[in-house]
Amino acid sequence: MKARILVAVVLAPLFFVDLFFLPPICLAVTVAAIVAMASYELLRATKVAHHNHMYVYTALSAAAIPVGYWAGWGSLVSLAAALLLMCALFFTAIQHYDLEEQEVRFEHVMVCLFGGVAIPLFLSSLVRLKGMENGQYLVLLPVISAFLTDVGAYFAGVFLGKHRGITRVSPNKSVEGYVGGILSGCVFMLLYALVLARFAGLAVSFHLMALYGLVGSAVTELGDLSFSLIKRQCGVKDYGNLLPGHGGMMDRFDSMVFAAPTLLLLVELFPAF
Repeated sequence: MKARILVAVVLAPLFFVDLFFLPPICLAVTVAAIVAMASYELLRATKVAHHNHMYVYTALSAAAIPVGYWAGWGSLVSLAAALLLMCALFFTAIQHYDLEEQEVRFEHVMVCLFGGVAIPLFLSSLVRLKGMENGQYLVLLPVISAFLTDVGAYFAGVFLGKHRGITRVSPNKSVEGYVGGILSGCVFMLLYALVLARFAGLAVSFHLMALYGLVGSAVTELGDLSFSLIKRQCGVKDYGNLLPGHGGMMDRFDSMVFAAPTLLLLVELFPAF
């Protein structure tokens, strides 16, 4: 627990500065590093055939996509990265087909495409939000949903949780924890709206911010469960050990994979400020 708190105290302010104060290129580089490491952790956890170049191809594809969005060529870079990665993976699979002990199976290719294209594409929503008008405020929306929902769910579960075991994926989590997480996400989003209206001088729709909070928190909970399901099926406790007390990058940013694109869609369809 001490290690977990220490890592959060050190890294959370650094990540906040990157999101809020530094130029978009810094966030793009940060996201590129996060998704490259997360893709490696995912491939290792799912026991993808251990050909090192497959890990390299996947990590390079993952890192290219957020940088492409920063440069304004997001769709083109994403398409090129996905195509090149798929070609490289199937070329490797064809080469190794006759070597049963080194066979690259179709599911291995799909995991690499998920880690090298889908995850970075979703997390690149942070870069896209940062580049929009009022981006320094918009980019904090998925952070509030992902991280503060987790905080609310944890404390609601600890102090109020009685009805546990509603899913085998995460048997220690309670109904009260899930509900508390969603409600806390909504409350924190409304508090953020109040801060924006009071100190940033923005005309904020509190109704839409409440919608952001409810939907964002709900998908955050689903994201956490989804990546927990992968760990359960693969028989691993954490995706990595890079962040003491937290696990790996994939453990820390799993719910953000769902929250970031959801908040981007909501902002595009129903702008609150």
